[in-house]
Amino acid sequence: MTFIITSTAFKHNDRIPDKFTCKGQNVSPHLEWNNAPSNTKSFALIMDDQDAPVEIAPPHGYMRSLDHI
Repeated sequence: MTFIITSTAFKHNDRIPDKFTCKGQNVSPHLEWNNAPSNTKSFALIMDDQDAPVEIAPPHGYMRSLDHI
């Protein structure tokens, strides 16, 4: 079974809208996780910003605990 992450906030391979960046409202986009192993306790998503206007861009991260489920 393949682990899948999707979002209704933007389309696959599209740029993330400014609303979800420091240029906009800096809010988190909707993310949906599917087919994670049943014993999963949390998710960590690390993103590379390959078109950042700096020579070495710092990674961006997102973490979500599943303790409330």
